[in-house]
Amino acid sequence: MATDSFPQRLPTLDRLGVTDPSNVSSSEVATEWLDAFSAAITQSDTAAVVDLFLEDGFWKDVIALTWDFRTFEGRKDIRKLLDARLVATGLNELRLLQEPLNEPVLQKVYHDLVWLRFCFGFTTKHGEGTAVVYLVPLPDSKWKAYTLLTCLNSLTDFPQKLGPLRNWETDHGSWEEKRRQETEFSNNDPTVIVIGAGHSGLETAASLKYIGVPTLVIDKKPRVGDSWRDRYKALCLHDTIWYNQTPYLKFPPTWPVYTPAAKLADWLEAYASFLELDVWTASTITKTSWNDSTKTWSVEVNRGGKDTRVLTVKHLVFATGSGGRPNVPDIPGKASFKGSAVHSSEFKSAANHIGQKAIVIGCCNSAHDIAQDFCSHGVDITMYQRSSTFVISTKSVAAMLGDIYNDDFPTELADTYDTSLPWAVVRRLLQRMVPMVAETTDKAILDGLAKVGFKTNLGLHGAGNTSLYLERGGGYYIDTGASKSIIDGNIKIKNGSAIESFTENGLRFADGTELQADIIVFATGYGDPRDFMREVCGDEVASKITRVWGLDEEGQTAGAWRYCGHDGLWFANGDLALSRFHSLHLAMQIKAIEEGILNKADIVI
Repeated sequence: MATDSFPQRLPTLDRLGVTDPSNVSSSEVATEWLDAFSAAITQSDTAAVVDLFLEDGFWKDVIALTWDFRTFEGRKDIRKLLDARLVATGLNELRLLQEPLNEPVLQKVYHDLVWLRFCFGFTTKHGEGTAVVYLVPLPDSKWKAYTLLTCLNSLTDFPQKLGPLRNWETDHGSWEEKRRQETEFSNNDPTVIVIGAGHSGLETAASLKYIGVPTLVIDKKPRVGDSWRDRYKALCLHDTIWYNQTPYLKFPPTWPVYTPAAKLADWLEAYASFLELDVWTASTITKTSWNDSTKTWSVEVNRGGKDTRVLTVKHLVFATGSGGRPNVPDIPGKASFKGSAVHSSEFKSAANHIGQKAIVIGCCNSAHDIAQDFCSHGVDITMYQRSSTFVISTKSVAAMLGDIYNDDFPTELADTYDTSLPWAVVRRLLQRMVPMVAETTDKAILDGLAKVGFKTNLGLHGAGNTSLYLERGGGYYIDTGASKSIIDGNIKIKNGSAIESFTENGLRFADGTELQADIIVFATGYGDPRDFMREVCGDEVASKITRVWGLDEEGQTAGAWRYCGHDGLWFANGDLALSRFHSLHLAMQIKAIEEGILNKADIVI
């Protein structure tokens, strides 16, 4: 554990020195703790507040106190947070929430781990939020907080224009021209330019629009959704519809559980239209410059060769995907290869290669999808496995997500619960759950893979695909069927020896063996998410962005949806669930800056 940056221990019953506390009133315990917490907050008694936490407790904040994504561990750091931000934030009006699904509840997580979860609402000087508390029992019958989340949901003076706040005016023929002028920005420049019209870019633009921030989305492709539409034809989301819902406009109840990429692309195109988002397609940014005195960007946009506009904006949001440029290994002898060698981003369909031999380099989601596509078309396919892979079934993923992501659970509340625990705690829970799933639900698949020589692992630090996704952006396979093809021998496996070089007809390996191929697909991932930003903004700006993606020392995602090191520059990265939840948090930060509520220099903890 010496190399483990998150060595925390769970508050098990044995460690706490208590027995199973089943015979308690969850509501009474929650009320007693919240009353004491509220009194201490009202009196700005930080010593009394921290005394309500375990010594190794956590306070996680999503822009409520810190205007950032932060996790404070231990009483000492929690007190630093409160000393710096409690009075300035004006935390107030704490009230226990007791509606169905957010009422206090005693949860037996494992046989030796029990906590009491409850929620309370709160206000600050500038907004309203929701808190989630996890209490654990002590031998003296007292309960203390193991973790607390504070999450800002809205800005008081700048609410989203939803429901009763929507436009009530009648329109008698002017709507189309009004929308044309809005989209063209005929009379003004936008405050924000979002680069990329995929799910992250559109959801960020929607959150900004409905909080009152003029926003333009720019995409180089001809149609909204092409970032999904142009990928390999067999692509289908590996997560469920409930996990992948979009904000403001939800998938209809007829929608399939697993969404084909082409269907998602069409949805995003409709999403942009129905939510009246301002999008310029077939457009590229050709030049930018930052004025540090006025805190503005000058942005030159080429609109498909038809027109060039120079816009002055306050913020650039890069929503260009979780990775950068395609990673392709430099293998000697490529010029001698008579077949085709492409990155997975360029591959379209195995239907174009019937009767041929194929090799897929890589063993994660895209590699398996493409290998299965070859297999389904009768192509002789070999997958080259460079290192072991974490494999989990869609059944197991659906079961793990299904407690809160389902038809009967509000997505907004599910997102709050999903982010409520610090990463250090989540990882400890996963380190128990992942091996359990591997030994039960997924045992037959994993044993079958082992028999044919496919190497598997349990993810970084044994915490499965969540750890791999948050720390590396990938490195796993959620099994949608390719594992059976591997087990049955229909997808052959090559591993245990490094690729030495291309040959005229395929690849040669260090063990002396050769594989023949007409097509080789490199499903070898993508580079740094900052790649596109560097191309647009230049090296000087890029040098100030220390990191985007991966986890910082507090277990928070670095650089995405939060301050990244340069004023007026943001990254909107992540899967559909992260984008849905955090797009509003990014929009509120930008709105707060524009309204003079947030000055980053004032927040020192």
